[in-house]
Amino acid sequence: MKLEELMKKFLRDERVRFLAVGGFNTVFGFVLFALFERLLKNLSGGYMYALVIAQVISLFVAYWMHRTLTFKVKGHFWRDLFRFTMVNAVGYGINLVALPLFVNLLHMEPLIAQFIILLVTTVISYVGHKMFSFRRNQNG
Repeated sequence: MKLEELMKKFLRDERVRFLAVGGFNTVFGFVLFALFERLLKNLSGGYMYALVIAQVISLFVAYWMHRTLTFKVKGHFWRDLFRFTMVNAVGYGINLVALPLFVNLLHMEPLIAQFIILLVTTVISYVGHKMFSFRRNQNG
């Protein structure tokens, strides 16, 4: 099988596209954070403004990419955006609660704890977006 055919077959899998879009958006969000952190470094709390700006921009980019590339849906733009944001908020909430529990109660290294949480929240995110954010019934 040619490499091109193998790549096409690989990218037909929605889960692969989900991980590819998520990976891209993670790097994109980090680059945005770094850029805005540098631009706002002279402001008090500039890094927090940078975080919020990067999060908002990357949320919309992730939404558009998952909508068009991963799940390939049309219609219901605002409903899907609201649901997408809710699913992402669940992931952020889990992360905010689980990370200090893993680090402070279970005495895990923060990077290891974050990696475990990332694995769990990625699965939750995929299922949430597939079954809720971009769910379509038979009529669209």
